[in-house]
Amino acid sequence: MVFSHYGEFDALFDEVIGDDAYDHERSSYIHLDGRWIPYPFQNNLRYLAPEGVHECLLGLIEAPGGSADLDFASWIDATFGPGVARIFMRPYNFKVWATPLERMSSTWIAERVSVVDYRRALRNVVFELDDVGWGPNNRFRFPKTGGTGEIYRRLAERLGDQVVFEKEVVAVDAGEHLLTFADGTAEEYAALVSTMPIDRLVENLRDCPTELRMAAQALEHTGVFVVGVGYERPLEGDRSWMYFPESSTPFYRVTNFAKYSPDNVPQGETTRFSSFLTETSYSRYKPERAEAVAEAAVAGLVNVGLVEPDADVASVHLIDVEYAYPVPTLNRDRALQVIQPWLAEREIYSRGRFGSWRYEIGNMDHAVKMGVDAARRLLQGSAEDIVSA
Repeated sequence: MVFSHYGEFDALFDEVIGDDAYDHERSSYIHLDGRWIPYPFQNNLRYLAPEGVHECLLGLIEAPGGSADLDFASWIDATFGPGVARIFMRPYNFKVWATPLERMSSTWIAERVSVVDYRRALRNVVFELDDVGWGPNNRFRFPKTGGTGEIYRRLAERLGDQVVFEKEVVAVDAGEHLLTFADGTAEEYAALVSTMPIDRLVENLRDCPTELRMAAQALEHTGVFVVGVGYERPLEGDRSWMYFPESSTPFYRVTNFAKYSPDNVPQGETTRFSSFLTETSYSRYKPERAEAVAEAAVAGLVNVGLVEPDADVASVHLIDVEYAYPVPTLNRDRALQVIQPWLAEREIYSRGRFGSWRYEIGNMDHAVKMGVDAARRLLQGSAEDIVSA
């Protein structure tokens, strides 16, 4: 799924992909108690059972309002009240973050969470209105072939031998401006722009100060088991992706992948094949067994009614994404305020989703913008728009 806040990313997409993409309107739902509720949940309460509607509306009306100095759990309660918190916000966010919400800050919310006014929620219920247009991804694009990785494959082809693969960095000498690789080779640099997870970058630093190492160790992240399931059954339904707050399913999100592009099934035959991507998070607070996730995902797709029990499974593919979400914990900003300035003073610029370790600027358009800004900083002395370190 591709959407953007920045002209730099739009220009890249148009240059390397152009018209070789599909345009989609978001069709997203939450599955809860056997019902499909349009996204965002808190904007579409009318699809709940009457007692749920009453509990959620009453909570919204009486909620005092949250502030950025609250932990995420307290912010949810103060912003939405007990109904929305209990039914959706708390269980869903734990499934995503695999982290106790009390350990997380609420400074990252911004456009990531729809904060609905109770008057709007009440109007939607009374007049039976669907309220589905919120958010930056209500319209999105997707490459016709190759998935979102096609953007960067095509860019890499243009750069030719300037792009080198399979060179694992095992040591960074910040004083000597020297990289050492797993194959024993080394290379000097004038300035280094790194997109590796910042905790691993710090681990690789030679003569790393204790304060820096302790700050990096304080950062937390989650992993995700992505299970792709292909079926020998036609593509059905209009849903783009779906959310699952209940504990009866292992996954928190399912993407109707064949809807994004016919190329996501064999020979593009969506009259014969369909495919889903499921995502199940894990962490030390929420352990999951890799050997059990794929089977549970296939069963879960049946349990929520996305496929029939007798549907023919054509393929199952499991990917373990060890670094999936940089968690905005309560002490995250304090740790980054130790790490990033130290690196910048030594001409090391840690950028990207895990290089910046800031989920709120963790989409691919943010990453591209950070890369462009870093290049302008080094070549022209320009200030960076997103990252200030």
